[in-house]
Amino acid sequence: MHDICDPCRLGDATVDSEGSHICAGLFAETGACAMTRSLISPQTAADLWQAAHHLADVARPVALSSFRKHGLTADNKDASGFDPVTIADRATEAVIRDALAQMRPHDGILGEEGDTVAGTSGLTWVIDPIDGTRGYLAGTPTWGVLIGLADDAGPVLGIVDQPFIGERFCGGLGEAHVTGPQGRVDLATRPARPLSAAIVFTTFPEVGTRAEQAAFQRVSQAAQLTRYGMDCYAYALLAAGQIDLVIEAGLHSYDIMAPIAVVEAAGGMVTNWQGGPAHQGGQAIAAANPAIHAEALALLNA
Repeated sequence: MHDICDPCRLGDATVDSEGSHICAGLFAETGACAMTRSLISPQTAADLWQAAHHLADVARPVALSSFRKHGLTADNKDASGFDPVTIADRATEAVIRDALAQMRPHDGILGEEGDTVAGTSGLTWVIDPIDGTRGYLAGTPTWGVLIGLADDAGPVLGIVDQPFIGERFCGGLGEAHVTGPQGRVDLATRPARPLSAAIVFTTFPEVGTRAEQAAFQRVSQAAQLTRYGMDCYAYALLAAGQIDLVIEAGLHSYDIMAPIAVVEAAGGMVTNWQGGPAHQGGQAIAAANPAIHAEALALLNA
């Protein structure tokens, strides 16, 4: 008898013609409960979203506690460069982990600032407590708290939360919307238009390696406008229909998992630079629609 997952504990399980248990779980094909995402019950989806919003809610005041405060300093995690981490990064992830331990103790956790926790449910919460710490240090409101939920196949749902502005972008399990100063608005990516009319974002002008920078420049030079330095907020803008492409390299899973869920729920697509899955990190191209994705991908691989 395998472990019973949370949806089954919630009463979503059924029985087959012989009276055997059929899991209402979400994930692994062996050794744990399993079913396709299309069969996730509304109640299970609602429970997962309730948990995700609670995590974002408890993270907001902690993330804001040091923002634009004089004297904020950062440790450097990269001896060969600059990869900052602040007290706010660590404290925000800690409060999220504490909430998960109480609400979802059977789920795994993958976070930027703490050890990976193996779960038994087949679900893993993928957390970046402050995505865009450089922007956080500089006082720009383009950083965000990333709350992602994943299975072995990739993102299930995601939140990109910007506490200072008060915007929360949500995608997955039937949800695609942003709540903020303008109320609640459905998310929808832009329809197809030529790359020559497109707006492209990336975080760093140097992008990654020299070869990756050269590949990005081919796309940038063909586009109408290129902007830099938005971190996770660029993906939120793509999901909101404001821009056409986000192209990055050197990512970690916690950088991209939640943004993928939001962009895909809004009608966009996210792959690596070869057109494959991007949720494990590395290279990523997020596109508003398949047409502009194909046009940009061809230039990246020219």
